[in-house]
Amino acid sequence: MGYQHGRPATDAAVGVAVDVVPCALVERRLHAALTRVESGPERGRHAFPGGRVRRWESLDGAARRWLDISLGCAGAYIEQLYTFGEPTRDPGGRIVSVAYIALLPEAVERAQIVWFPYDRLPKLAYDHASVARIARERLRARLGYTNIAYNLLPSSFTLSELQQVYETILGRSLDRRNFRKRVLGLGLLVPAGDIRRGAHRPAQLYAFAELRPMVIEMLSTPLRS
Repeated sequence: MGYQHGRPATDAAVGVAVDVVPCALVERRLHAALTRVESGPERGRHAFPGGRVRRWESLDGAARRWLDISLGCAGAYIEQLYTFGEPTRDPGGRIVSVAYIALLPEAVERAQIVWFPYDRLPKLAYDHASVARIARERLRARLGYTNIAYNLLPSSFTLSELQQVYETILGRSLDRRNFRKRVLGLGLLVPAGDIRRGAHRPAQLYAFAELRPMVIEMLSTPLRS
């Protein structure tokens, strides 16, 4: 038996996996994509997409690969959340998992994938209830000081639709006038060159000036209603 740092090599036999929390807005509610576990002690329960990391693969690369396998969204925005390493987290073996959140502009329909409202998730396999909680906390926090909301919207949108994204995820209302003043004052948006017409009065369509993550002060006390 070989040894590493004074311990038997078998003590270091720990698998590494990634779990991805795909999120999208559906009818003004935050949803997450789940898949059903097909084998092992957790068979029949739902879990977030993911699996083992290949030997020569980066963690980010593995997360994108599993997201592509599950939803065909390899180019979506992903962000690393947390590392889960409790010895008993996976009854099938000693697995350390690095969790990611993925933000999508729409809920992509795929075989073996079911979208659930985030506040109505079923009982999850492994420790994925903790993964879900941390993902939601991170998303709410990031909305306050970054522009990542662009990943949850189509290429053009109204200011009301942008505000709905924030209100839906934060779970509270925002003052309409202060929100619009803040967003337009930050220079994040540009007119999309079109107007949306419908039952209500026409609304200007906007687009994000840059589609890259930026640290900004999106939310502050004056935005609260």
